[in-house]
Amino acid sequence: MSVSSPAAASRAAAAAAPTQAELLDFARRTAADAALIASLPLDPEGRTWVRLAGPGGSEAWLIGWPPGTGTGWHDHAESVGAFVTAAGELKENSLAARLPTDGWKTLELADDVDRERRLPAGRGRAFGRHHVHEVLNESPDRHAVSVHAYYPPLPQIRRYSRGGQTLRLEQVERPEDWQ
Repeated sequence: MSVSSPAAASRAAAAAAPTQAELLDFARRTAADAALIASLPLDPEGRTWVRLAGPGGSEAWLIGWPPGTGTGWHDHAESVGAFVTAAGELKENSLAARLPTDGWKTLELADDVDRERRLPAGRGRAFGRHHVHEVLNESPDRHAVSVHAYYPPLPQIRRYSRGGQTLRLEQVERPEDWQ
């Protein structure tokens, strides 16, 4: 008979959790699957998505981005993640600042926290917990498609508004809000 302590079980689960690098590798390999990318139905008005089986119990999505669409500012709470552009080009605006996790509604940001990345097809990035960003398809006439993976599966998404250097928490979404 084997008896396992809760601490040992927690360590075993953490050891099996996919790393940011593994999530990025999965997103890259999946984004290179031309048949899968072509199978995503694209809507001219709004984003489309299909849930995928991610590695090690992660949550993964194939997402279609019509021209001129974006996510708005948000984070993925306690999840780490990665995404790769499979078709078109995406732009990521992010904050190079560690934000408090709870108990605030409005923050004044320092002048040097803004980062911008252009992610053409085949390019992506991994990110840690509490990474605040927005993802945009700025093309006026071309869809983009991307692959995203998160671990643990998203417990919530916090949505923010941004006016100048002021970041304001607007809404907290739970999985039942987007699945």
